[in-house]
Amino acid sequence: MSKEISLLSTNGKSLGQISLDENVFGVEPNIHIMHLALRRQLNNARQGSACAKTRAEVSGGGKKPWKQKGTGRARAGSLRSPLFAGGGVIFGPKPRDYSFSMPQKARRLALRSALSARLEQTVVVKDFSEIKEPKTKLMVEALKSLKLEGKILIIADTKAAENQNLELSARNIPSVKIILPSNLNVKDLLEADNVVITEAAIKEITERLLK
Repeated sequence: MSKEISLLSTNGKSLGQISLDENVFGVEPNIHIMHLALRRQLNNARQGSACAKTRAEVSGGGKKPWKQKGTGRARAGSLRSPLFAGGGVIFGPKPRDYSFSMPQKARRLALRSALSARLEQTVVVKDFSEIKEPKTKLMVEALKSLKLEGKILIIADTKAAENQNLELSARNIPSVKIILPSNLNVKDLLEADNVVITEAAIKEITERLLK
């Protein structure tokens, strides 16, 4: 099964229709799987390098600060106790790995769900060959022609000849993010207000997610 969607040029002109496989772009979004995939992506990006010293690791504190009895003060064995300023930290953070894994089938389902959920905000363009020079102005005009606003995610192969000026033209526009089809991820798809995908990227993504 497939569904038809308009294929546009970057100047907004219709170039006909393109078929999208419903097994990739027309599935019922699985919210739970998308949530897991997003959590995995965010967790895997965490450094996990926070570290606090325990009383055993803080320097000093070898001498008993005052005698055990007779001072009227509470007994103390070390000034590096967590009770004192400069002492160790009780149950403080230690370097750790926050990452977790997901089965490949579940990761693909999450991507299919995210693509299907954003289909209404997705624009398919032939390529970016209309941008003849690496100029931000040309990219801004292309986005206006496609009637796109807000955060825009562009999925395209920037190394392809027809897209050679895409990256340099878009990098000074804060609201535009470009990713390769091979780097497709749930976080970028869900964060974007609009998604622009090239015809070649559609084919590559469909092949990968139907495996």
